[in-house]
Amino acid sequence: MRQKMSLSSRRELLKRVAPRYQISSWKEKRLVLDQFVSGAGYDRKYAVRLLNQGIHVEPSRKRMPPRRYDEAVRLALITVWKAANRICSKRLMPFLPQFVAALERFGHLALPEEVRERLLTMSPATADRFLYWERHPEGLPPSTTRPGKLLKHQIPVRTFFDWNDRAPGFVEADLVAHCGERAEGTFLNTLTLTDIATGWTECLALLRRSATDVSAAIHALRQCLPFPLLGLDTDNGSEFINYDLLRYCEQEKITFTRSRTYRKNDQAHVEEKNGSVVRRLVGYDRYEGMDAWQALTALYGALRLYVNYFQPSAKLLSKERKEGRTTKRYDKAQTPYQRVLGSAAICEDRKSQLRNSYQRLDPVMILQELERLQDQFWDFAHGKERPAARSLVACELTRQDPAPSKSMVIAPPTNAQTSSTVQKEVRTYRRTKKPGVPRTWRTRTDPFADVWGQIQVQLEIDPSRTGKELFMDLQQRYPGKFPGGQLRTLQRRVQQRRREQLYSSQSIQGSWTNVMAQIQE
Repeated sequence: MRQKMSLSSRRELLKRVAPRYQISSWKEKRLVLDQFVSGAGYDRKYAVRLLNQGIHVEPSRKRMPPRRYDEAVRLALITVWKAANRICSKRLMPFLPQFVAALERFGHLALPEEVRERLLTMSPATADRFLYWERHPEGLPPSTTRPGKLLKHQIPVRTFFDWNDRAPGFVEADLVAHCGERAEGTFLNTLTLTDIATGWTECLALLRRSATDVSAAIHALRQCLPFPLLGLDTDNGSEFINYDLLRYCEQEKITFTRSRTYRKNDQAHVEEKNGSVVRRLVGYDRYEGMDAWQALTALYGALRLYVNYFQPSAKLLSKERKEGRTTKRYDKAQTPYQRVLGSAAICEDRKSQLRNSYQRLDPVMILQELERLQDQFWDFAHGKERPAARSLVACELTRQDPAPSKSMVIAPPTNAQTSSTVQKEVRTYRRTKKPGVPRTWRTRTDPFADVWGQIQVQLEIDPSRTGKELFMDLQQRYPGKFPGGQLRTLQRRVQQRRREQLYSSQSIQGSWTNVMAQIQE
């Protein structure tokens, strides 16, 4: 093979040949071009362009900008994200300065000043990219759904948003039944109150579903709200639509309204909290009896602090519908505590009490207490053996809140009858969603076990080869051994291998302690 000239020699040759090439005739240009191509080793078309221009322009290499967020910032973000109960980045990043300060105040986080400044300037989109492999360690599952284009712009979208009162104090109320798969008998319920303006949420456990218990629970939850109760909106259940609650609202000068029948979106605010707060924490099992009621009451005592002080949410500002497409705009994500402080309708004395309570709250300790109380409450799920009788005290964290914890507890009726003998049932669903783990077992023999080593070698030599090309090579090499129905199996195996290589290349060895030690040095 002929060795190419050096770059400086090619430039010198071009500098001498180009003027003669440009003034020569067509026949002379062909001779000059042949000599230049044979000497410089360029492609003929590229050589013509260089000779016409008279200068040699080498393709410049694009320099990548320096990394702004290194591994220390990524590990700090993951630590804070886990302490915030893994909420989305659009809710976490606006609340990050206050949350990091709370973690540092109680000694759960110690960041160098440089890492802290870069972490607080990170955008939600950048945080999503850093947290992608923490949320999806196996990657996203394949989807066969494709958006339709025929009727999408012809069908309009219509929702119902009739709340015009933006002052704190107008709430939506709803009951969540913990009955499992059977609605008969007596079971626990959760009364959920959600403020429209601030998103402040209060939950209270009820021993039974009755109008008397609901009225007493609403009276108790009023003492826990950081603002006066001005309006109450409920559904059409008999536990709300009754003379007792109507008379109570008239005496206390509370605006009492109701939603339309079979229109759950009229109560979209509280329905969202039923799923993201109550169902996510409690689940869908059946719970009965005094012990389960006491455990759920203690659980809600800690939950109200964590949700209202350390769980930000974004509120809808505007919504525009055009040709079947809805465009929504949201405000900056804030916690209900921050929205209460920013409201001009709440007095400064109440705000000062909330600030003092916030300074004493440790988010990590509250989250750990929630997990402990959650495990205790799950022991009372119907269909499991009941644990030994034990007295459950209220969570110590509720004493730090300005609202007394006793107001969160409603004394059960004296004539309440609970079932002592309950027939066990086999549950056909899980109480909580188990975390996704990679499947390491097989239910049938691996058809590619003998040739997988050869496939890996071929992928290392040529990573661009598709699973179909590899499968066709196997069919030619081993006639009759691999039927056409095994093509999809091989494609999934190849896709999984590439996904593991991508994940391993992005994961960095070392723990958070080692990274922090290197930064400090």
